[in-house]
Amino acid sequence: MVDNHSDPVLDSRDSEPLLGRPGDVTQRSDEGIYRNIFTGTKSPGDQCLQYSMLTALRYRHRHYRAGWHLDSLVWQGVLYQPISLFTPHPLLGISGLLLQVQAALVLQPTATPQQKQAGTRIHYIVQLLSVVLFLSAFTIIEINKGTHPHFVSPHGVLGLITVIIIVLQALVGVFQYFVPVTVFGSVDAGKRIYKYHRWSGYVLLLLEMATVVAATQTGYNLAAIHIPLWGVLVSIVLVLAGVGARIKKHKLGL
Repeated sequence: MVDNHSDPVLDSRDSEPLLGRPGDVTQRSDEGIYRNIFTGTKSPGDQCLQYSMLTALRYRHRHYRAGWHLDSLVWQGVLYQPISLFTPHPLLGISGLLLQVQAALVLQPTATPQQKQAGTRIHYIVQLLSVVLFLSAFTIIEINKGTHPHFVSPHGVLGLITVIIIVLQALVGVFQYFVPVTVFGSVDAGKRIYKYHRWSGYVLLLLEMATVVAATQTGYNLAAIHIPLWGVLVSIVLVLAGVGARIKKHKLGL
């Protein structure tokens, strides 16, 4: 059994998450960064995005059943329909959301400078891939719309707003970490932006979830793939509960 008091990382109040005890969501000095995805008070519901692809394999472990509810609902519903130009739009969009959640999970528990550096680099790479997926999903739906009216449904309007904020959020993250002196005048000025970047990231996650909820009310879903609103809502609640429980209050300035 590991003695939590033996690790100086866990002795700090800075290790206290939003829900739980100090150290519950802190990467230990002897742990690999990959464990950050699973560690701490994160509820099994976070697997709603993380393990969605395992649906096809009928993975039965009780901790991962919730993982079928969101990503797999979309993938299964869409792939049961004839393939069309529209098909990649929901698949790319929900995969982008999957990556964004993983990027947050891997960085949340980091504590030491070395861990933070490694976590930030992984966060950057995964977020870059997610931005590419979101932009691809957006481009595909715009091409598919053709001469039809654009941005008239709640899902379309929320999707546009979400993509714009995703790009802005990514740019701020790149500027504050890689070129803080050029953009903000100093490294310290760039670091002062971190807590606002975190706040906006969590708000963005809420907006992305709202966009997914709105997608269940589109004509395509109601007429063709029939993804149930209740299933999406249950998955979203579990994902947000898991991610939210791991938030470290001091990183948000609380």
